[in-house]
Amino acid sequence: MLRSIQEWTTQHARHTEQQDWFMGLPELMAFISVVILREVNKVPSLCDSWSANLGNPRIIATMARCRFQNIMRHLRFDDMLTRRERAETDKFAAISDVWRAFVTNCIASFNPGRHITIDEQLYPSKTRCCFLQYIATKPDKFGIKFWVACDLKSKYICNVFPYLGKDPSRPSGERLSESVVMRLMEPFMDKGRTVTTDNFFTSLSLAQRLLSRKTTILGTVNKRRREIPQSASQTDRTAFTTQVFSTTGATLTVYAPKRKKAVYILSSMHSVVETEDTTKRKPNTVTDYNKTKCGVDVMDQMVREYSVRAGTRRWPVAVFYNMIDMAALNAHVLYQACIGVKERRVDFLVELAKELGNFHVNEKKAHKEKLLREQPSTPSPGKRAKCQVNHRCKTNNATVRCVDCYKYTCGKCTRVIPWLCQVFYHANFKK
Repeated sequence: MLRSIQEWTTQHARHTEQQDWFMGLPELMAFISVVILREVNKVPSLCDSWSANLGNPRIIATMARCRFQNIMRHLRFDDMLTRRERAETDKFAAISDVWRAFVTNCIASFNPGRHITIDEQLYPSKTRCCFLQYIATKPDKFGIKFWVACDLKSKYICNVFPYLGKDPSRPSGERLSESVVMRLMEPFMDKGRTVTTDNFFTSLSLAQRLLSRKTTILGTVNKRRREIPQSASQTDRTAFTTQVFSTTGATLTVYAPKRKKAVYILSSMHSVVETEDTTKRKPNTVTDYNKTKCGVDVMDQMVREYSVRAGTRRWPVAVFYNMIDMAALNAHVLYQACIGVKERRVDFLVELAKELGNFHVNEKKAHKEKLLREQPSTPSPGKRAKCQVNHRCKTNNATVRCVDCYKYTCGKCTRVIPWLCQVFYHANFKK
C-alpha cells in the first residue's frame, strides 16, 4: 500500500516538477508520522507546527515544513495516466486500489466477537466530488459517506466501504440496505454472529437471508414496512406495554415507552421475549438492542477525538485522512490485544508517530554527520547558468553548484555550512 502511494506520488512530482524528484519509503512514513503528530498537538495553522513558540520539536526534527508541503502537493494514490479510463467505471478510481488494500488488511488482522454493529459514517468534507452527501441530521452536514461494520466490544473497524451513489452491479430487485449489510458481513458469516442495525437496514427479508448464513440480526424496524402486521401499527398504546409477533426465524417486539409512542424491534436472535420485573417492564429485545446499537457511533466519536483531518481541496486526500484515522484506531485495538495491557490512545499515537519517523530521522542525522565530516571547500565555479533552486530566482545568474544536489545556486539561495542550496539546508540543518 505504501509502495503504491510512493510510486504514484513520485510519478506526479516528476510529471509536474522535476525529473529527478524522489521520495523513499522512510520519508513517506515520516510524512505520515508528521500528519499523526499534528493531530495530537493541535495548532492554529500548518506553519505553527514548525514555529519557535507553538512548534512540536519532534515534527521539526522529522521533516522540514517546505518538504512536507511539497509531498502534500504531489500526494497521489493511483496512476494518473490511466485514471480517466478507470474513472468511467469506478467513481472511487483515484484511491480505490489503496483503499481496497487497507480494507483487506483490516479484515485479515482481527477476528471480531459475537456482536457486530453496522451504521453509516459521514466524514466531514466539502471537496468537489460527485458522491458528496448532505445529511441534515449530522453535525457537519456535508461529507463523504461510508458504510461501516464495527466490533461492538473493541470498536475495531472490521469492514468499510464508501457510498458512491447508485451501484450498477447491484441487482435491480435488491434493496440498498440489504446489499450494504450482506457486503459488509460477507467475511464474517457462518460463525453464529449477531449484527445490530437501525431502521434503515432492518427488514424481514434481510433477517431471513442472514439466518440462512448462520447469522442473526437485532435492530429497529420502520413501522411502515410491508411486513409489519396491521395490528402492530396502532398508535394509541398504554405506556410500558409490549406486543410480540412471531414468524419463521424472527420475532417482532412492539414496546411503548410512553403513551402513543412505540418502538419496533425485529430480532432473529431471540426465540423468547421476556420482560423485566421493573416499573417500565422493558422486554429483553429492547434491552439487548440498547446495549449493542452504539458500536459505530462510539467508533466515530473516538476517531473524531484525535482526527488528522485538515483542510484540502482534493477528495482523495480527505479519504486518505479518514483511512489514517481508522488505521490508527485499529492499530491501537490490536496493540492492546497483543500486550494485554490498556494504554491511553494519545500515548499510543505519539509512540506510533515516533516509530514511523525514526528511520528517516536517523537517516537524516547520519547524512548530516557525513557532510560535516567531509567539510568541502566552496565548489569550483563552473559555467555560467540560471539558478535551479527556486523558481523565483530562475532569472538570477549562478556559477556554483550545491554540493548535495548539484543544482546551480545563486547568491540568494546559498547557505555556506558547507556550500549548500537553501532547500537542502532547511531540510537537514534548520531546526
